[in-house]
Amino acid sequence: MQSAITEFLKRKHIAVVGSFRHKGKVAWQIASCLTRRGYTVYPVNPTARDVDGLVPWAKVADLPPEVDALDIVTPPEATEQIVQDCLAKGIRMVWMQPGASSTKAIEFCRQNGIAVIHDACIMMCV
Repeated sequence: MQSAITEFLKRKHIAVVGSFRHKGKVAWQIASCLTRRGYTVYPVNPTARDVDGLVPWAKVADLPPEVDALDIVTPPEATEQIVQDCLAKGIRMVWMQPGASSTKAIEFCRQNGIAVIHDACIMMCV
């Protein structure tokens, strides 16, 4: 999995899907951490209005084409739909935060050529 992590972190345009209700939410912390480390971050949430000065995107399908990796901080059931959205959008690298993954989502990624990282927190690796 280390090679997948290395490849993921080489990307410079990373979307983060999750809850951004306040700065204490993990998705907010990840977006902030990645931004501080020089990544261009695209928060994704249909109801968020501002994430540390970033304007969130409503859904994966709306992301600009330069996004080439996606970090997922959602319940497993939502993750299963998000990985399908990634396939449709052409995003081929996903990171499922601890608690976000499911066997179904991981298998979907593997069967569809999406590099997948799971059971590790991105903030421990950047």
